[in-house]
Amino acid sequence: MINYIVRRIGYGFLILVGVNLFTFVLFFTVNTPDDMARMNIGGKRVSQDAIEKWKVERGYDKPLLWNSAAPGLDKATNTIFFERSAQLFVLDFGPSDTGRDIGYELRQRVGPSIAVAAPTFVLGLFVVIVYALVMVFFRSTYLEFWGVALAVFMMSVSALFYIILGQFLFSKMLKLVPISGFAGGWNLVIFITLPVLIGVVSRLGSDALFYRTMFLEEIGKDYVRTARAKGLSEPAVLFGHVLRNALLPILTSTVAVLPLLFMGALIMESFFGIPGLGSYTIDAINGQDFAVVRSMVFVGSALYIVGLILTDISYTIADPRIRLS
Repeated sequence: MINYIVRRIGYGFLILVGVNLFTFVLFFTVNTPDDMARMNIGGKRVSQDAIEKWKVERGYDKPLLWNSAAPGLDKATNTIFFERSAQLFVLDFGPSDTGRDIGYELRQRVGPSIAVAAPTFVLGLFVVIVYALVMVFFRSTYLEFWGVALAVFMMSVSALFYIILGQFLFSKMLKLVPISGFAGGWNLVIFITLPVLIGVVSRLGSDALFYRTMFLEEIGKDYVRTARAKGLSEPAVLFGHVLRNALLPILTSTVAVLPLLFMGALIMESFFGIPGLGSYTIDAINGQDFAVVRSMVFVGSALYIVGLILTDISYTIADPRIRLS
């Protein structure tokens, strides 16, 4: 078990190193430090002295990968790659291109992201499983037909449509919740109710059809027929046997996304004015703050790899035979 986990962590670390290198090369191939300076200072008609001053203030005046003029280990450490990319592995994000501390911003914004994403994930998982099991329970009936039709319709509609419709209906017309904004304390519920509801609805269609397919595959197996032969009711068979034996596919679609809750929802946070990591990333892209974008790519990759490792570990718990592979 320990060897299995260590091996998975090793694979994940190598992938993270590759993503970090690729991101660094991509960013500095598309945009040189001079280009970044011009975009942040404001336009093409910028003096070279202003560009050099901006680069010195933000550490972009150093060589990219190797500083041949520096002594000893400084040849490798006194470079843009070491200060801007290698330091990310010890969670030293450094300053943004606008001069703000990226690490401080991440710590301030992770709370609002989780406040929206965590209830969306938990409530959404519960609703999806119940919806899929109800369709399976009423299989080969009109209720299943209309349930599938509704799920197909919901998955065909863009999440942006749900956001605009929700804001218009619940905020502008009915005035039940604020159209945007964020607050702490008890007021938090008022501001996150609509984003959570829209987050659940926007994913309900595709996830329900996926889970329904899994449950239908399980319900035709021998152990289900044996359970029915013993006199168990259909709800007991579905919730006590089918749901439990469909655990592995469910783990695939749930455990892997748990760390990504920290990243928030890019579109959702931007439309609802939630000061989370998603809106932070969008603002950095719009403001061409490449230091923030690189940091968020690294954080997102690291969290996704953590999610995959947690999925592998949960697999070994659910089915010990997997740890032999």
